[in-house]
Amino acid sequence: MSTVVEVKALGKRYGALAAVDGVSFNVEEGEIFGVLGPNGAGKTTTVEIIEGLRKPDSGEVKVCGIDALREPERIKELIGVQLQTTSLYDQIRVEEAIDLFGGYYRKAVPTATLLEEVSLADKKDSYVSKLSGGQK
Repeated sequence: MSTVVEVKALGKRYGALAAVDGVSFNVEEGEIFGVLGPNGAGKTTTVEIIEGLRKPDSGEVKVCGIDALREPERIKELIGVQLQTTSLYDQIRVEEAIDLFGGYYRKAVPTATLLEEVSLADKKDSYVSKLSGGQK
């Protein structure tokens, strides 16, 4: 198996608080990997750094061999992330949510095409909060 995510000595501080302190791990191709810990342990910050949404103060991150700190736009095209909460997005319509998240990617796919692909074309004007768990 090959390594698809490599994190080495990752560090992120918010003032005096070390939110992430020397975190290192690898995720192998095909592996199911979870990040567990108490509130405030730095889990979300670590994932946001891997995603390219936040910059670390120290350390290295590679996704599929690509330096995530130097090329965050390429990383965003390779990965998908399940948010821990969608409460903000429950107040927007399905079509708006697709447009919002589609803005993160350079390669544009028409919203109507995506909605058809996931069998939600008939729900495009529905609020996300009204979708079933599987539809979300």
